[in-house]
Amino acid sequence: MQGSRHLLWIYRAYVVIFFLYLVSPLLAAGVFAFNDSMFPSLPWQGFTLDWFFSSEGPKLGLFHDDRLLQGLGNSFYIGVIVAALSVAAGTCNAFLFERKQFPFKGALYVLMVVPLVIPGVILGISILVFASMVANFADQQFGLFLTWLRPGIPLVVLGQFSFLTTITSLVIAARLQKFDISLEEAALNLGASRLRVLLTVTLPFLVPALFSAFVVAFLVSFENFNTTLMLVGSDAPLTVTMYDRMVKAGSTPVLNAVSVVLMLGSGGLALLSVLAQRPRKAG
Repeated sequence: MQGSRHLLWIYRAYVVIFFLYLVSPLLAAGVFAFNDSMFPSLPWQGFTLDWFFSSEGPKLGLFHDDRLLQGLGNSFYIGVIVAALSVAAGTCNAFLFERKQFPFKGALYVLMVVPLVIPGVILGISILVFASMVANFADQQFGLFLTWLRPGIPLVVLGQFSFLTTITSLVIAARLQKFDISLEEAALNLGASRLRVLLTVTLPFLVPALFSAFVVAFLVSFENFNTTLMLVGSDAPLTVTMYDRMVKAGSTPVLNAVSVVLMLGSGGLALLSVLAQRPRKAG
């Protein structure tokens, strides 16, 4: 590559085209959020912020659309809960698979990874059917009405938790593999308890991975559609709300405005995750 200018220019052109291919749809969605038109398409009718801030129809803006704002709040609520639960369970899984030896460890590891390769729709339907069977059995046999096993936010949390735990486990385990266990042994030899070693030595080392795992789980939860659609009730998250709006009213630039807000928020969180993973310089 270094000895051929032609190959070098071909490589550079490929890199430019590749990133343009990735960025172009995002730019298009962002541009049409500011188009003074009822449809997110050409021709350009002029610049406007109505799709963000207008309080009157037909150009009702995102920040005055109660349904979209409720969906945004539901997605944020679900994402925080699922991310917190996934990080907690993922931390336990990381210690289990990295530090312990037990029968059928390999088989259990494969089972943990399986949810990542199962299509989201199949996973959602499977969880819905299983939860409904358990809820119906409890109702018929014991007279218990388990609302959290019916379609709604609790079931969405359980459904997303089932595959996001795999992601957080892998992220945290990758960081744990780099830990020098002799630091724990030295602290134990100096008289520290195992809990104190965990809180003062091990977990501080894992903080960047814990934060990154939380961000990744939150973002995946926030944008998840396939699994969530199968489990949602009356309180729909943002992705389902946007889909329902598009089916009933067609695509309008307000959905592009939502996309702009999501792109900025996702980009900011992703940047924080990258910064948290960077090694600190010695003072």
